[in-house]
This record gives sequence, structure tokens and C-alpha cells, in this order.
Amino acid sequence: MVHFPLHPETPLQGQSLSEMFGPGKDIAAMNQNMKSLMTQEELPYENRTMTYNSRLAQELGSWADTQNGSEIIHEKIYQAYFVENKNIGSSDVLIQIVKQVGLNEFEALKVLNERTFKQEVDKDWSKAREKGVTGVPTYFAGGAGVVGAQPYEALVELLEHAGAKKK
Repeated sequence: MVHFPLHPETPLQGQSLSEMFGPGKDIAAMNQNMKSLMTQEELPYENRTMTYNSRLAQELGSWADTQNGSEIIHEKIYQAYFVENKNIGSSDVLIQIVKQVGLNEFEALKVLNERTFKQEVDKDWSKAREKGVTGVPTYFAGGAGVVGAQPYEALVELLEHAGAKKK
């Protein structure tokens, strides 16, 4: 996984979707479309009115990847953001998640306060820019890529183009 700065300009306290997208944007229709896509993928999703800066969550996730039993933290951060509408730019919210998954909250707090995984996320952001990533998720194989939620068939086609053989 490579982290990507979808909207790095988002303030830490968050921003309303109507403010982000401007007047005239039908936020309810956007939410309905996203819910439909997520339902197809069997992912939970609730209507959102806010967006939050994910930088600290990415740094925490990078740290968690170095810990045993950390796999679930990414799911919990997803749930906090897309289902519970929580501010994943808030250290308090992130520490609550760390406690939920049983990781060391004192180490996690140090990571957030001292930004000890900032360089790892900076490298990811740089790699994403170099590759021309414009959205998430983005999948690459064999020099080609597809952006966004894609049907299974599009991913199969990407892999076949890269030379993968069906089993």
C-alpha cells in the first residue's frame, strides 16, 4: 500500500463537503452514488457531510504496519471516517482507535506528537506524484494503471495486460 494525499489542503478540523465542492453540488446524490458503489463491494458507508485531513491517520497507519496484529487498524480508520463520520485528523480519535485494536497507545501518541513516520508518508506521497496518481484507489501492473473503484473485470484485464496468467 502507498499513501496518497487526496486533499492535503483540508484543515485539521475538517471541511464540509458543500464548502469543499462549492455551491450547486448535490451532496445527497454524491453520497447515494458512493453508497451504491460501496454496497456493491460489500463495504459499509454512511452519508457524509464532512471531509477530514487524513495525514496523521496515514502516519499512524505506517507505524501500525510495523507492529504485530496491526492489520485491523486500517479497517477501523476506514470505519471511523466513512461510517462514523469521525475526524481522523484528530489525535484523540486516532488514539481511541489504537486502544480498540490493542496497540500501544503511548507509542502511538509518540508517533503522532513527534511525527516519527512523517518521512515514510512523504516518500509515499512523492511516489504517488511520480506515478501520476490522481485518485484512490489506483492499481498498477506492468506499467499500466487504473484509477478508482473498478469492476473485477477491469482488474483482471490490467493483470492480463501485465502478463499474468489465469490459474
